[in-house]
Parts: sequence; structure tokens; C-alpha cells
Amino acid sequence: MQKTPATHSTQPIRVLLADDHRLLREGLRAMIQSQHDMQLVGEADEGRSAVQLAAEVEPDVVVMDISMPGLNGIDATRQIRTRNPGVKVVALSAHTDHRMTSGMLAAGASGYLPKHMAFEELAAAIRAVAANEVYLSPQIAGGLVDQLANGNGTLGGNGGASRPLSPREREVLQLMAEGKATKEVAAVLHVSVKTVETHRRQMMEKLKLYSVAELTKYALREGLTTIDA
Repeated sequence: MQKTPATHSTQPIRVLLADDHRLLREGLRAMIQSQHDMQLVGEADEGRSAVQLAAEVEPDVVVMDISMPGLNGIDATRQIRTRNPGVKVVALSAHTDHRMTSGMLAAGASGYLPKHMAFEELAAAIRAVAANEVYLSPQIAGGLVDQLANGNGTLGGNGGASRPLSPREREVLQLMAEGKATKEVAAVLHVSVKTVETHRRQMMEKLKLYSVAELTKYALREGLTTIDA
């Protein structure tokens, strides 16, 4: 996590970049810095750092990768928007599954683009959300409309769960699915081991899943984490 020194210009759009892929982040950084009306104010390589840095630098727009270790982009977006509703989020994802799209929109994102988009489209999306507009890539918008038309669209990000997981349960589940032991999860979230065990038991009851392997499969299916993480 690093802060980028401020530059003096006439009210540029302050952008925070959050992506765990270094090469892609470097390309996005160069694109943002090449725009006369944008200012890069920080970079984060995982979700929890993005939340912390957003609180520190107060960007206008966060460009958020969805699949990040530690805390995924959906839950990072929810935390950022809860703390500061004025911050806009543009989601970047290699996934076009409607669950990812609807999950990000439900969390408060104003834009959604596939990662293979042209840099010019990202610049347009940043300007649109900064102007309080919603920007969905045509590919994303078309898929979402199809899903809604077929009655398969949701805005909860919890798929077939009979009861939705709480934000803290989602955090615990992601860390568990990424292979962290109970003590490690407790240390990351600054809670007791007993609290983590309670969350795990409640998740199993809600989802009707009764092993860590089943919970991990659920986390992968719902986009809380990826095999890469």
C-alpha cells in the first residue's frame, strides 16, 4: 500500500487504484496519470488496504478489482461506501457472471467493466461515475439485462443461501477459504478465536454446509475468493 504525492491542478478527479496484479496496476496507473483531469492519490494491492487507504486519502473514485486476497472487492466496496457514501467505485473484473455484477452493484459500485476493456473506456467510466452517473460496459449491461429478464438476477451477492451471510461472516469465510487457520483469521480481524468459531458455526447453519471443504466451494462459487488467492 502506498500513497501517491498530490499534484496541483484544477479540481482533478482523485482516483484510488486497488488491484493485486502488479503489471495491470502499472498499466492502469500510467493511463490515469496520462489524463489531464485525473489525479492518482494512492494504490492498494488487496482489499483491506484499499479500505484503509480510502479512509486516509478520501478519493473521488476507487477503481476496484473484484478478486483480491484478504478482502474481496465486493466487501471492500461495501466498507468504503459505508464509511464515505460520497466515494464512487468502478469495478474491474475478469468475471462477467451476473452474481459478481449484482454483488458489486448491491455493495454500492457505480461502474463495472471487464478487465480486457480498452483504457479509454475506463477513463470514460471514471468521468461518468465522478459525475454521479452509472457506467456499465455494454457487455456487462447486456448480460445483466438477460439474467434479469430470465428471472435469474439478484442483488444480494449470496446466491442460493437461505439466509444471507453478514459482512463479518463473509470476511471470515474468505479468509478460511484462502487457507488461514482459525487463529490466523482471528488475528487478521482482531477478534477472539471463539468469535471466529461462532461465525463458522453460524455460516454452516445458514448455508446448510457442514465442512470447511463445502464452505470453500461456496466461497469460490460466490466470488468471495479465487483459486489464485
